[in-house]
Amino acid sequence: MLEVKQVITDQDTVALELKRKIEGHKAIIGVIGLGYVGLPLAVEKGKVGFSVIGFDINPDRVAKVNAGDNYIGDVKDEELKELADRGIIKATTDFSQLADCDVVIICVPTPLTVTRDPDISYMKASADQIVHYIRPGQLITLESTTYPGTTTEVILPILETSGLKVGKDFFLAFSPERVDPGNKRFTTKNTSKVVGGVTPYCLEISYTLYTQTIVNVVPVSSPAAAELTKVFENTYRAVNIALVNEMMLLCDRMGLDVWEIVEAASTKPFGIHTFYPGPGVGGHCIPIDPFYLTWKAREYNFHTRFIELAGEINVEVSYYVVNKVYRALNGVKKSIKDANILILGVAYKKDIDDVRESPALIIIERLRQEGANITYHDPYISEIQPHGGCEIHLKSVDLTPQALAASDCVLILTDHSKVDYDQVVEQAQLIVDTRNATKNVLAHREKIFKI
Repeated sequence: MLEVKQVITDQDTVALELKRKIEGHKAIIGVIGLGYVGLPLAVEKGKVGFSVIGFDINPDRVAKVNAGDNYIGDVKDEELKELADRGIIKATTDFSQLADCDVVIICVPTPLTVTRDPDISYMKASADQIVHYIRPGQLITLESTTYPGTTTEVILPILETSGLKVGKDFFLAFSPERVDPGNKRFTTKNTSKVVGGVTPYCLEISYTLYTQTIVNVVPVSSPAAAELTKVFENTYRAVNIALVNEMMLLCDRMGLDVWEIVEAASTKPFGIHTFYPGPGVGGHCIPIDPFYLTWKAREYNFHTRFIELAGEINVEVSYYVVNKVYRALNGVKKSIKDANILILGVAYKKDIDDVRESPALIIIERLRQEGANITYHDPYISEIQPHGGCEIHLKSVDLTPQALAASDCVLILTDHSKVDYDQVVEQAQLIVDTRNATKNVLAHREKIFKI
């Protein structure tokens, strides 16, 4: 592991003053983007005594933060309320207040374009705002997941138009977020943090910042190394999910239970890390980050075959789910056209309120195009707007015996813990289970079709 050398001396007054401010928790921290990454980070910094200013272009989100009204599942309501009431955390749409910050952390979205190329417009817009108010003695860190080279090739040139010099007047680093929504064991505080600085001074100061609130900080040699670390982590997951999804497709052909195979394989105490099949991949990381790497690799005339194949398989399984519904209905002599299909769960993973890149959205749209009548129930998501491939606006319905009985097929896409699956199996006519949510239900197994 790279060692952070103490290179800042008494003669380096700008760097030394900033480092001491951070160590004494006297630095004012600005967080650009108050979403799933930015708000938990702001709360962690506020909890140890830093004054935090949150910046967001959404006035409703800003108003909620200032009122202490939490909207992120990984933030405790009472913690945000206390910090807001005490004035430790405040939010604004006024980016001129960046001038008051000693540290600015960028936590904005990094989606893909319609052609699946990186969309770094939000990051560039943040840098454009920062450069208007940048001053000597500021640390800027980028946490938004991106392709290797973004910090030095895109963000740094924008900031240097100010005339200030990196490593001397201001300091720049990349430290990728590692938030796992809904994970109660690993939080922002106890998940190791990777950080890479543009210069040795940048690394030392940014390392100092993150050690104030995070148990283990892992320094690497450059921002590009930190950027590649993050996209590699999620590419690893995408490839392994694709592998088990392909195994699912094979098991379907062979008449074998993929869940039995995976569970049996997982008993081996070495050489395997268990991944489970499903209706596709979702969230802001796994469906997106690998494409940042494939895009960058083309600059080096390198073809990322594993990554692109994994993407193809993980898209293919959503078609497979639709076909499974078609086959299940056909087995009871019903057509998918005009069938009433109740979707259970539209969040991209269990027990969270996040629908970003959820495979449920594209599956809903494909079923709709086949002529099915779609309703859904999700205890965490009250409505879905047209996006992510889904072209219709839907509101969650109550999971009543009447709703279950009226459905020709219940399609389980997210295995939320709040759902009573015994009730679902008891009252539904037909079930397609893509998450093995009904594995412990013993009655009426003949109704259940598992992927």
